[in-house]
Amino acid sequence: MISIIIPVYNQAKKITKTLASIAKQTCTDYEVIIVNDGSNDGVEKVFSNYSKKIDSNNHYLFINQNNQGAPAARNRGQKVARGNYLFFCDADAVLHPQVLEIMLKTLESNPGVSYVYSSFKWGYKLFKLGNFDPDKLQKMPYIHTMSLIRRSDFPVNGWDENIKKLQDWDLWLTMLAAGKIGLWIPQVLFTVSPGGTISSWLPAAAYQLLPFLPAVIKYKRALKIVKEKHGL
Repeated sequence: MISIIIPVYNQAKKITKTLASIAKQTCTDYEVIIVNDGSNDGVEKVFSNYSKKIDSNNHYLFINQNNQGAPAARNRGQKVARGNYLFFCDADAVLHPQVLEIMLKTLESNPGVSYVYSSFKWGYKLFKLGNFDPDKLQKMPYIHTMSLIRRSDFPVNGWDENIKKLQDWDLWLTMLAAGKIGLWIPQVLFTVSPGGTISSWLPAAAYQLLPFLPAVIKYKRALKIVKEKHGL
């Protein structure tokens, strides 16, 4: 079974589309765990209203917690997860109907890898990602959070709750240090709505030509924190 864990903070307007795309999955062996990280936009009521319309045998769990950040919310979810596979889904993402089926088949067909990831779109912007490359991963973040992970290979300590930005890069580096690698699926399997988890995305040239921008300064500071942690 796949445990789909959704940390949500003030995404009431978007999460219904996410849940609807999950309900359309061709792979039906999953559970959904939503962790509300202190939202104040009525997301619990939105889920309650949506859940009344769900005609599904899948297990849904809604957890409330005080605002602690996405890593803490993901950890809360994975601690109660029952599946052999973990899929940390953003609350502003819409999934391709076959994303779970494709990822699961790929992972099961490649026993030497610990997780699989795909290309995706952020609005109309395509993020192709590319083949797994340990050297590239140590230089830059390029693998999205929304990957299918073997529960048995997931770090014992989970997500580092002290890392506030580039949390996915930190996780993949932690797994790489333990000899755990990933595999790229060359397909676009989900779309993320602008204004959410990577809303500060900027064209690559901006990081060189506009170093004074607050978003660039914040990004470079986060890079330094993760690199120092992993000795890069």
